[in-house]
Amino acid sequence: MMTHYSREDLRGHLDAMGIGRDATLLVHSSVRSVGEVDGRADGILDALMQHLSGGLLVLPTLSWDTVNAQTPRFSVLNTPSCVGALTEVFRKRAGVIRSWHPTHSVAASGADARQYTVGHETFDTPCARQSPWGRLVDREALVLFVGCGIACNTLLHGVEEWCGVPGRLTDAREPLEVETPDGRVIPVPSRRHIGHPSENYAKLEPLFIERGVMRIVRFGDARCHLARVRPMTELVAGLLGAEPDLFSHGNMPANP
Repeated sequence: MMTHYSREDLRGHLDAMGIGRDATLLVHSSVRSVGEVDGRADGILDALMQHLSGGLLVLPTLSWDTVNAQTPRFSVLNTPSCVGALTEVFRKRAGVIRSWHPTHSVAASGADARQYTVGHETFDTPCARQSPWGRLVDREALVLFVGCGIACNTLLHGVEEWCGVPGRLTDAREPLEVETPDGRVIPVPSRRHIGHPSENYAKLEPLFIERGVMRIVRFGDARCHLARVRPMTELVAGLLGAEPDLFSHGNMPANP
């Protein structure tokens, strides 16, 4: 029989994970994996936002599947997220701020959400080190994968960008544009990720756990992964320095 969870139950699970009220937390998610929750997606978001009363909650609101050279306009207010129901509900909530990148935006809720998200459209790659993706490192953030595994770890696309891994970004820039919340349209020429390295991200799960940068935790019914962003990205950067094609195959690194 499936357990039914209240918002308070889920907040208890966040406490058990050791996530502080002032933490910066990025969440990748499968709503279905959590089980029966009062309020469904809204109940999950209530639990997360109430728990992080003094922190910052961040969800990816990517739109790479619909924004391209053929349909180049990204609307900050209206373009849907392509990475799950929770992200779509979250971005529409009052007070949530979405960054202005045409393919790899994030949405954030917290006292400094606007400062955190600002300027994403000034970079011509999806996950630049100085963008909101890289700022997670500076904020000593945590990333929680709720029932979805770590293959969806967008931060690792970022690490490949930061390390200059060959063949991960197009040379050409697509002529994309952003419709801002106040109705302006601004050009944001953008390079795109290429290849399928995320198919091989999960192979590092045992190493992440062994090195203490990731733990297996529970949120509702979901088996989750909780990682510390800075040590995770630093570990991967070191591995890529020795083996730039690390995610081009399914083999473990030779000398991790």
